[in-house]
Amino acid sequence: MDHDHPTTLEFLGATGTVTGSRYLVEHAGRRVLVDCGLYQGERGWRRRNWEPFPVSPASIDDVVLTHCHLDHCGYLPALVRDGFTGPVWMTEGTAVLTEIVLRDSAHLNERDAELARAGGWSRHDPPLPLYTSADVERSITHFRQVAFGPPVDLGGGVQVALHRAAHVLGSASVLVDAGGERVLFSGDLGRATHPVLRPRSAPPAARTVVIESTYGDRRHPAPPGRPHAALADAVRRTIARGGSVLVPAFAVDRTELVLEALSRLIRDGEIPLVPVYVDSPMALAALAAYRRPSLREEIRPEVPPDLADIPTLRAARTPEESMALNRPRVPCIIISSAGMATGGRVVHHLRHLLPDRDSTVVLTGYQAVGTRGRALRDGATEVKIHGRYVPVRAEIVSDEEFSVHADADGLVAWLADMPEPPETVYVTHGEQDASLALATRIRRELDVTAVVPRLGERVRLG
Repeated sequence: MDHDHPTTLEFLGATGTVTGSRYLVEHAGRRVLVDCGLYQGERGWRRRNWEPFPVSPASIDDVVLTHCHLDHCGYLPALVRDGFTGPVWMTEGTAVLTEIVLRDSAHLNERDAELARAGGWSRHDPPLPLYTSADVERSITHFRQVAFGPPVDLGGGVQVALHRAAHVLGSASVLVDAGGERVLFSGDLGRATHPVLRPRSAPPAARTVVIESTYGDRRHPAPPGRPHAALADAVRRTIARGGSVLVPAFAVDRTELVLEALSRLIRDGEIPLVPVYVDSPMALAALAAYRRPSLREEIRPEVPPDLADIPTLRAARTPEESMALNRPRVPCIIISSAGMATGGRVVHHLRHLLPDRDSTVVLTGYQAVGTRGRALRDGATEVKIHGRYVPVRAEIVSDEEFSVHADADGLVAWLADMPEPPETVYVTHGEQDASLALATRIRRELDVTAVVPRLGERVRLG
């Protein structure tokens, strides 16, 4: 190693919070950014999206994405706009889904800026989007697709290899080999078994590991005797009283899992056959991606090509079709993004259905601090939507079985599966208590140095 120019790792995001993943590896003057995510959740975190990037975007040579979720890819259009000119490496599945996610993000940014201008609830005059659709289209031209497994030579003594993470379609853990110093980024790890995707790969050897800790301080509930009993019971209760069920679901992967579960519950007679709407252009586009023949190798062989067998499945594609679901004529199930109720069409449905005592909102996974989903999960009696408070009278139900994040047991097991113990594990991408709990457990059970880094902290590799 060149002691005058050591290989370093810098934590530019996802410290103290579960969003904003950004990690910078520097070797012999070459800079590789692993993930380029948005901050989400509480306003204090979201404001960081508007701050200048911690290093000059023009100084970064390569970006590598673990997967398509906004907290891992959503800042990329701003990075390109502000001077990044290099390639962005990712799997085919991530490339297909990231295009969908970023285009939707730009649309929502532009629309929210316009709504804020018209409604007068922004502190800025005029309100501006974080980035535009044109910025997204420029960023997409930088995408480069790579397969799982074989290393890719980035030049300057740096190679990267992507390994299946089984969190969402295309998701990967990223191994960076910088002059012989190997650092493994977990990305978001899936559970040992995913209802739709094939299992994750065993992790490769690396001296340094950066691991997520979304569920670092908890275990997933033991599976009930009846899969998705919470969802089934909520649907039956709601339909019996003449209400409708609203399922805020992430457009990518979570919608597919909800549809798969509803298919099984209908087939087994657990819930009545009522109209089921997918109300999210982004979710419909993602569903088409999961059905792509070229990506079939990521799907479990027993899963049917269409993923869902629901005779009453309908797509709400137009704004008019979506608005009609604000006051459904008959009891139905509406699946709409976003999963934490932070934006998109689901917000309009919440505004109309939350005051309705006959209706139910089913939350389908982790709800970050500061999101409407977290407020609803924690028992809020009203939530703020488009500048006004809306009463919460609808029933609120959580179905944790939909989470495809590895829990604390799964994270530790993934580390234990490495061919040899790492020298240092950096615990990130979690709320502070979760990260600290996971670090403590790693030290205790694996006898490995485990550190919760600070924002902006820089460490040497090797």
